[in-house]
Amino acid sequence: QVQLVESGGGLVQAGGSLRLSCAASGRTFGNYYMGWFRQALGKEREFVAALSWSGGSTYYADSVKGRFTISRDNTNTVYLQMNSLKPEDTAVYYCAATGSAYGLKRPNYDYWGQGTQVTVSS
Repeated sequence: QVQLVESGGGLVQAGGSLRLSCAASGRTFGNYYMGWFRQALGKEREFVAALSWSGGSTYYADSVKGRFTISRDNTNTVYLQMNSLKPEDTAVYYCAATGSAYGLKRPNYDYWGQGTQVTVSS
């Protein structure tokens, strides 16, 4: 059974940094794509970043490009380094996994974590 467990959220002032982690288990992810999405209160879930587990290709939403970095290590953990945070980055952040490269920026992934809250104060 696939499990994705996020951690690292919290409260930070504008301009600060946070690093989110996603511990993935339950299968091998070599052919998968891992993504981060976020959902602010009253808004739809939106794409933040994704990477190809095997090839290392990365993809970003325009709103976070240059500020956020997605990466992974060899322990089945995916990270989202978030710098220069803004109040509009406040949301619940979700880790997700999909076996398809089609529609990476849409929330149609196969597996989801439970989410971690990020709050950026002004």
